[in-house]
Amino acid sequence: MGAVVTKKATQEKLGFLSPTVRPAFAVLDPDAMKTLPERQLINGLVDAWVHVCEQYITSPTGHMVQEGYAEVLLRNLLVLGDSFEQRDDAWRANLMWTANQALNGLIGTGMPQDWATHMIGHQLTALWHVDHARSLAIIQPSLLRSQMEFKKGKIEQMGRNVFGLSSSDDLAERTINAIEAFYAKLNVDTRLSEVEGDKSEAIEAVINKLQDYGYTKLGENQAITIDVSRQILANAL
Repeated sequence: MGAVVTKKATQEKLGFLSPTVRPAFAVLDPDAMKTLPERQLINGLVDAWVHVCEQYITSPTGHMVQEGYAEVLLRNLLVLGDSFEQRDDAWRANLMWTANQALNGLIGTGMPQDWATHMIGHQLTALWHVDHARSLAIIQPSLLRSQMEFKKGKIEQMGRNVFGLSSSDDLAERTINAIEAFYAKLNVDTRLSEVEGDKSEAIEAVINKLQDYGYTKLGENQAITIDVSRQILANAL
């Protein structure tokens, strides 16, 4: 029931939620994906990945169905990323259905949700036309490191259950490194290469947008203030 609209003339990208725009049904035809360029298929993988993460990497809830299903979807996307060069009809069907399940409301039911990566990432699209998925890959690792105080338990759970990492004192950091490696394998940058040289003006341009929209307390804990957003950008750009 959500939509996002970009207005290039004013460099704005804003979303809205309304049950009145939720489709009564959807026809999913993986054959339609055959006409997409590789870049957009990769974008679909990354976008679905972050959609799951926004609903999963918060705090441990004990909700076995939602958390377990989110982990299945993430593992699916890892496999699809690893087999990108060998994609076939089954590959496309699995990506389409996984992406559908990533944002149809099921895994987010009764769960704390973040979405700060999206709110910040949207500004990179509005200002520099960064592909949506790639804006998320730029912001997410820095945001996760910034919010480690709140997200450590869930990041560690992801490391064990999605990446198959062993427990250690640095498991959370190794998990974020694994996320970055996933993006790198798909040739998705985790830095804003569209802006060269001094990034300070770019950071302030994004901060001004966040302030204009009232995005001054983001995340599931409302802990991402403007100053925290500025630091996330500084570490991401």
